[in-house]
Amino acid sequence: METIATSGMDHEQQETQKAIECLVHSQSTLVLSTVNADGTPYAAPLFYLAGGELEFYWFSSTSSQHSENLIRSRSVAVAIYASTEHWKEICGVQMRGAVENITDRKVRRDVTRRYCERFHLGRIFRLALSRSSLYVLRPSWIRYIDNSRHFGYRAEIGLPPRL
Repeated sequence: METIATSGMDHEQQETQKAIECLVHSQSTLVLSTVNADGTPYAAPLFYLAGGELEFYWFSSTSSQHSENLIRSRSVAVAIYASTEHWKEICGVQMRGAVENITDRKVRRDVTRRYCERFHLGRIFRLALSRSSLYVLRPSWIRYIDNSRHFGYRAEIGLPPRL
């Protein structure tokens, strides 16, 4: 697993960064929150692929509600968490940032290959992906939540803008 640069972070922030990376690489589904045209919130669960520098890739139909919402505003919120039925095991991340539609063929090819490998998708699904939009979120803010440390534990990481 690759990590993003931790220079300038204190020890606690570096430990939080490691915990976030472990969590997001152990899960498969994120909840993407966008805003509908009428101003109401919209949330969609999506398979994702975590990149090496805490970027998150997913494929979606251009006609999906969240894709249509992203045309109006690239600003989103995302949650990734481990499913549990015990409050002491609640652990997850909340993120905010701007989404980008990836059109670069080389990047699309690489992400498609890794996505299909991770989710064991066959040739038919690869064709569907080729007709879908590929999006990436590079978060500008992340909050880590971990009730195993104590009830309501949270730590925030502000990330510098990335291209």
